[in-house]
Amino acid sequence: MAIYLPTRREIGVIVPSILLWLSVTCVFVGFRPEHLYIAVLLAALLFVTATTRRLVVALLPFAIFGISYDWMNILPNYEVNPVDIRSLYEAEKGMFGITTAAGTLTPNEYFSIHSSAVMDFLAGLFYLCWVPVPILFGLWLYFKRQYSVYLHFSIVFLLVNLIGFAFYYVHPAAPPWYVAMHGFDFIPGTPGEVAGLGRWDDMTGLGIFHGLYSRNSNVFAALPSLHAAYMLVAFIYSLRARCGWWLRSLFAVICVGIWFTAVYTSHHYIIDVMAGILCTLLGVMFFEGILMRIPVFSRFISSYSRYISSPSYYK
Repeated sequence: MAIYLPTRREIGVIVPSILLWLSVTCVFVGFRPEHLYIAVLLAALLFVTATTRRLVVALLPFAIFGISYDWMNILPNYEVNPVDIRSLYEAEKGMFGITTAAGTLTPNEYFSIHSSAVMDFLAGLFYLCWVPVPILFGLWLYFKRQYSVYLHFSIVFLLVNLIGFAFYYVHPAAPPWYVAMHGFDFIPGTPGEVAGLGRWDDMTGLGIFHGLYSRNSNVFAALPSLHAAYMLVAFIYSLRARCGWWLRSLFAVICVGIWFTAVYTSHHYIIDVMAGILCTLLGVMFFEGILMRIPVFSRFISSYSRYISSPSYYK
């Protein structure tokens, strides 16, 4: 493994960036031990070899996604705009309501009383895929040296997240489980809830979703559903990648499975899922149809691709 120490220019970017991230996070979000562990790991990977440095630089879009998500704790979205609780619920019922003997129910309410063990199990499996599978797909593209497709995929993944995060502040919205548990009253600081995914935890005894959602402080961020967006981004770029039809088919199944699970487990309305799909399409069209047509941006992407792909770039 060749060793090329960072240039002065690279050091001038690496060190201040890590210090800035740590400082802002510790002051405004709150220090956690994993922040220090991540910083030490990143510094080691960035300085130890050219190979590991290329990998870290390639993963920057995913790192910025994680930092952005964490930094939303600095200013809760419900402190920026009023939370939509009732109107979204009524819109869902009006557009997709299911008529029953007990009256018209939203699809979430219908599934909450018509669940099954098989669907509970499949729902848990699908929802476990929503972040890990896209990230693993990105790593696979990188290690298969499909650098151009990787960069387009990872940057669109980040862009879709930023679009979704921005909309969370423009239009904070409560998820279906919130209405089921708390009605239409706004309760600031409401903790995350596992909702229908708790049945998977009870079935398997693993407690994975309870662990994940107990730390979720971003409750009023149901619209758009980024759960619905991630696998769609991966599927779209699998069509551009050199991969087998089986992988594309698997991504399509997981994608639709996550869309269904989001509604089935009362984490999202159908409207949320549709907005997440739209968010993905907007992100792809904006990146491919607008940004990549700007010469300076296109040259930046080409330079970025050369940086992460060529050891000679460091010599």
